[in-house]
Amino acid sequence: MEVKALIEKWKPKAEAFFSTFPWKNTLFFLLFLLLAFIFWLMLFFQKENVEGTYRIPLKYSNIPEDVVFDHPLPDYVEVSITDNGAAIFRLDISKKDSLEIHVAEFIEGGYSSLQGDQYRQLIRSRLFTSTNIRGYYPMSINLSTSKLQSKELRIAFDGEITTSRANLVADSITFLPENVTAYGSGESLSKLEKAVTEYTLFKNLKATSQLPVKINRVDGIKFVPDQVEIFIPVKEYTERTFEVPITATGVPARLDVKFFPSRANVSFSVTLDEYRKIAPEDFEIRLNYRSFHENEDGRVELQLSKHPSAAQNIRISPSSVEFLFESKTGK
Repeated sequence: MEVKALIEKWKPKAEAFFSTFPWKNTLFFLLFLLLAFIFWLMLFFQKENVEGTYRIPLKYSNIPEDVVFDHPLPDYVEVSITDNGAAIFRLDISKKDSLEIHVAEFIEGGYSSLQGDQYRQLIRSRLFTSTNIRGYYPMSINLSTSKLQSKELRIAFDGEITTSRANLVADSITFLPENVTAYGSGESLSKLEKAVTEYTLFKNLKATSQLPVKINRVDGIKFVPDQVEIFIPVKEYTERTFEVPITATGVPARLDVKFFPSRANVSFSVTLDEYRKIAPEDFEIRLNYRSFHENEDGRVELQLSKHPSAAQNIRISPSSVEFLFESKTGK
């Protein structure tokens, strides 16, 4: 109600303001402003020897895998130019295509840097024929390289994989390709035992997936390829529970041991294909007498001594039980 009342209060004032607003004068002013801008553009387009600065992105291609650049490479070249106003305007608003430098051609030709007429001609290929180049920076690009040693490395995944509620990762993850080649100095390579992926989260997977993952960068090392495919086998699982007796091994002949309770529930996840193949006899809880007979609190943690490989995410309830020793001679 307050908002409605506020609107009703200001509505007459707004109507009065807009009814007396000098729309005609404002429109004439905007029209003259537009005409002045158009006239200025026409003069600018016709003007000769207009100075401007043009930034051209650089792209390096055909780089041999077994070399590393001795010096950092620039990402762009800044070019100072003169041309007529129309050309300068077109350069300013046009999409700046990268200037591609084929590194292998320079290395094979014995060149260690890009400079002089060769460099200037490459820059000119991105400009109009009427454009004059007044200068550019950097004046040259150092393309000198050093040979690297190589080493084949296995890939290790760094990250987390979660599946949807009814699914689990069914087997070990694999990579395509299985190995990557690391290039670097002998000292740097000697410290590497594996290529680790960037920390990656794969959430709520519902089916077997093949996804891209990048190799984590290491200073002074170049990985080829620097991105691989991770293969994650995912299957639909269901839950099952068996009651398994608790027994002990290595108990002296003069003693009997009793557990309270004497059985535990073993719950696990299993694929639908394996569901009927697993029986209670596939699970055993056999505790070693030597591992718990001195427990002062009279309790022992339960662990499975046998279980099928198809059972995943196994839980035991209760996780621990009480035990009591009885002497056979006392009976």
